[in-house]
Amino acid sequence: MTTLTSLPNPTAEARVAAPRSSFWDLVVSEWIKLRGLRSTWWTLTIATLVAWVSTFAAAQADVDNWTQRHGTALGTGPFYNAVVDAFPVMGYLTVMLAAGAIGGLALAGEYGSGLMRTTTTAVPARTSVVLAKAVVQTVFWTVAGWIIALVSFVIAQAVLSGIHQSIAISYPGVMRAVAGAALAAPVSALVGLGFGALIRHSAATMGVTAFVTLLLPNFFNDAKHWSADIRHSFVQSGFQRLVQLWTLHPKDMPWLQATLTGAWSTYVAWPLAGVLVAVLMVRKRDV
Repeated sequence: MTTLTSLPNPTAEARVAAPRSSFWDLVVSEWIKLRGLRSTWWTLTIATLVAWVSTFAAAQADVDNWTQRHGTALGTGPFYNAVVDAFPVMGYLTVMLAAGAIGGLALAGEYGSGLMRTTTTAVPARTSVVLAKAVVQTVFWTVAGWIIALVSFVIAQAVLSGIHQSIAISYPGVMRAVAGAALAAPVSALVGLGFGALIRHSAATMGVTAFVTLLLPNFFNDAKHWSADIRHSFVQSGFQRLVQLWTLHPKDMPWLQATLTGAWSTYVAWPLAGVLVAVLMVRKRDV
């Protein structure tokens, strides 16, 4: 007679635990999500082209005005508009809006599609998920921002060289301006990330990000000291100050222009606040 022997049931100790995802795995996963969206590349392409066309237009306008007034005479000193022309406000606001929108969709899009539920089920460490998104957005937009800014500078100087009014990148303050233009993109992306976690709706997130980036600073003017201080606390004002090589305000009204320290402070405070809000919202609220 044959005796049937049943296999023992596996105990908890015998079970092979599934390997935990490392932070690098989360970063790779977030990068795959970002690069897999066609909207990412279309948005980046359009924003880049707008920035470069705006740069060309600004520099060409100065060439036309200079030619009408002075012919092709050599200038007597550095042409400070050569830096402002490289980074026109409207062109770079487009880059900031694009970065803010993509950053916001990194969270708002997942909440809207329900993918965030799957993500948090697979990776219960919600803080790590948010930080991985922040790392990917920061690296992606920092690389893109530097490429856009450096090419913009080259375009402006190429156009202005026709009237001998280009400026070298080694001139004092120029690299600071280039860095200010380049870093505006990752700063805006992390601000958008915070709004995405707070609002959780794609269209509303993009609308609020655009309002804060583009419109809200214009509600405050430089007529009063307190109003100027609020205006200078926005990323847009920080960008405008960093790409200027000269002082605009009179000595008796120093608040008319943000300080360089204040401008850099906005570049630090806003993205830190965006990441902090994103972490708190994702951890405290249900998916």
